[in-house]
Amino acid sequence: MSQPPSGTPAPVEEIHWPSLIAAIASITAVGIAIGLGLPLLSIIMEKRGISSTLIGLNSAMAGLASMAAAAVTAKTAHNYGVANTMLLAILFAAISALGFYYIEDFWLWFPLRVVFHGAITVLFVLSEFWINATAPPSRRGLVLGIYGTILSLGFAAGPLLFSILGSEGILPFAFGAGVILLSAIPIFLARNESPVLNEKPELHFMRYVFLVPTATAAVFIFGAVESGGLSLFPIYGTRTGFTESQAALLLTVMGIGNVIFQIPLGMLSDRMRDRRNLLAMMTVVGLAGALCLPLLQGNWWLMAVVLLFWGGSVSGLYTVGLSHLGSRLHGADLAAANAAFIFSYAVGTVAGPQAIGAAMDITGNDGFAWSIAAFFALYVVLSVIRMVFNPKRT
Repeated sequence: MSQPPSGTPAPVEEIHWPSLIAAIASITAVGIAIGLGLPLLSIIMEKRGISSTLIGLNSAMAGLASMAAAAVTAKTAHNYGVANTMLLAILFAAISALGFYYIEDFWLWFPLRVVFHGAITVLFVLSEFWINATAPPSRRGLVLGIYGTILSLGFAAGPLLFSILGSEGILPFAFGAGVILLSAIPIFLARNESPVLNEKPELHFMRYVFLVPTATAAVFIFGAVESGGLSLFPIYGTRTGFTESQAALLLTVMGIGNVIFQIPLGMLSDRMRDRRNLLAMMTVVGLAGALCLPLLQGNWWLMAVVLLFWGGSVSGLYTVGLSHLGSRLHGADLAAANAAFIFSYAVGTVAGPQAIGAAMDITGNDGFAWSIAAFFALYVVLSVIRMVFNPKRT
């Protein structure tokens, strides 16, 4: 399964820009839609008097929808084609985005969330499969670094657009739906160049979660630390004595690290024979950074420096993990493994905030750092076990 099927053309060593642009357009729309939609919907529910518990429950549908959609994406793309499935997902995502404006019944927002985030997950999985399948092997890390950088910028642009557009009227909903629909243009133009899935995946979906555990565990850690850290760091920061604006600036610094390290880490991964070593090194950096946080309380500048490199290491788990996945699998197996990759990320986004929040409740404010360190430590242990007892590159 780790080798291309016989008769597959030798991979080219040049970046195929139409495919790259199509995949990047899709993921940019995903980033902007999520970055704009999450705060927009939460604010609207708050204005309508919905309780925090129900708002949280409604928001949790995103993770559950992502898990469900990831499990069926490869099979759907096999049946209808990669580009066609992406175009259909764009249509569902845009319609459901507008549906949040026109449908005021709160309980109907639950199925709307399922449709919206399910469609967004399909775009996530297939855009990453497309770019992984067509990236030159010797430059896969660079290509995925570009991809990850633009994804990060898309996520950052969403909240900025929300601050400009506000939550009143149809404008923010129409803008979000419009951005999603615009991403269909490059996908449609490059539709004849999308990867073809002539074969069904060889294994059951869940088997792919464990087939390349170094990659899927990396993205699980990324999802847990990113979602839990972003959600709870403002609380951690203010409890350590920083003002709200200082804590927010520290998150911004972490986001800058997320953006600027994607391409360099991707290029570095291209020069490494075994990307597992780079993944292990980044988790060691993440572990050390998390352990340093309690020691840096009250020193904003030192914490900012640590978070800059820490943010880059955390985001690199996604980019390098995805690159490792693409180097090991091909065709239908790569599509299914990409779905398993996103599934693992979704599980992390659900588990991370719960574990980190519980740790803070049980052990106090430093539980934030200890729980994040525990996530990284688990991955370090897994890396050592895999490289010692299973030296094959999985």
